[in-house]
Amino acid sequence: MDFKKMMKGSLAALMACTLAACGSSSAAASSAAPAASTEAAASTEAAAPAAGTQTFKLGGSGPLTGDDAVYGNAVKNAAQIAVDEINAAGGPVAFELNFQDDQADGEKAVNAYNTLVDWGMQVSLATTTSGAGQAVSPLYQQDKIFAITPSGSSTSVIYADGDAGTQSYGNVFQMCFTDPNQGVASADYLASHTDLGSKVAIIWRNDDNYSKGLHDNFVKEAGEKGLEIVADTTFTGDATDFSVQVKQAQDAGADIVFLPIYYKPASLILTAAKAAGYAPTFFGCDGMDGILTQDGFDTTLAEGLYMLTPFSADASDEKTQNFVKKYQDAYGEIPNQFAADAYDAVYAIAQALEQSGVTADSDNATICDAVVGQFTSMTFQGITGTGDITWKATGEVMKGPKAIVIKDGTYVSAE
Repeated sequence: MDFKKMMKGSLAALMACTLAACGSSSAAASSAAPAASTEAAASTEAAAPAAGTQTFKLGGSGPLTGDDAVYGNAVKNAAQIAVDEINAAGGPVAFELNFQDDQADGEKAVNAYNTLVDWGMQVSLATTTSGAGQAVSPLYQQDKIFAITPSGSSTSVIYADGDAGTQSYGNVFQMCFTDPNQGVASADYLASHTDLGSKVAIIWRNDDNYSKGLHDNFVKEAGEKGLEIVADTTFTGDATDFSVQVKQAQDAGADIVFLPIYYKPASLILTAAKAAGYAPTFFGCDGMDGILTQDGFDTTLAEGLYMLTPFSADASDEKTQNFVKKYQDAYGEIPNQFAADAYDAVYAIAQALEQSGVTADSDNATICDAVVGQFTSMTFQGITGTGDITWKATGEVMKGPKAIVIKDGTYVSAE
């Protein structure tokens, strides 16, 4: 893929240059980031903004501790890299980042939001997870603070009426694909790649909005595209034994198993499939990202797993490779798509702030209106998706997905 400029004007220089390793957040909350992250942050101080630069307070929250910490720390780490790059470049926009731990819990996300408001947050990365986002999106609307979530994919994050999709908040945007879009795109991909198989089984979680949204839209699109669904089984969040679901898929002769779920139950399903001697093509979406770094998981079980994602760490373009190297150097691992979406989200906010000309001493409503105006009219080019990125007035992102597959214990492009 050819290297493209991410932004017009002076922000283009921000992405093209090679900058110092990421520094610590100036007002960050307690974090469970890996030791490598702590060492990298301690070893380098963030560059001071240049004279005349408008410095905005950028907030956000995610699970930095607990079961979903892999997601929150990826977002926080990548956001810090982007902030440090932007600040070091000395352009017209700079950031002070404050990222709070919400443990993917709605009540804790509200507490984190209040902490950020007291701190003086002016723009935000919202929340990392959809459930937490659903709890705080009304607050962002109420207080007129622009927010863009890197990874909260549920429609309930951008719509007050959730799946109905008629009452958007108007100032809460998404950098990641929505759940409906992922379900549709997955069915379209499988319909156009018949070499992966022809009979589909679905195993999904029936008490999770993310999984249900993906499942329902996949089934609808699959019917329109002529995909044959031979098994459709569910589980609840406390499930630990998936032998029954795996057996149903196996007995139905499914050669593709669609997993619109997160990586933890997926790892148990892969384990159960191996025990049953069942080796179909497994196919997931962005919630699968993280399976290779799960503690105690035999990564060989994920060999050949496909998933749709906005990001491929092995992409050859310069922007992606610079980001991947910087992330690996700082945190000792390959960044996932949550990290990449967060990196893009920070740069998109910076582009909108610069192009709007709004100043850091403006009130939140003025900043919010200016940024929304840019997001609904500008074109952005980052490291996620394919080609140009735009946004609908509802806050939904429009960008092309990428298919990746796990080979030799790492994610590689499936194309």
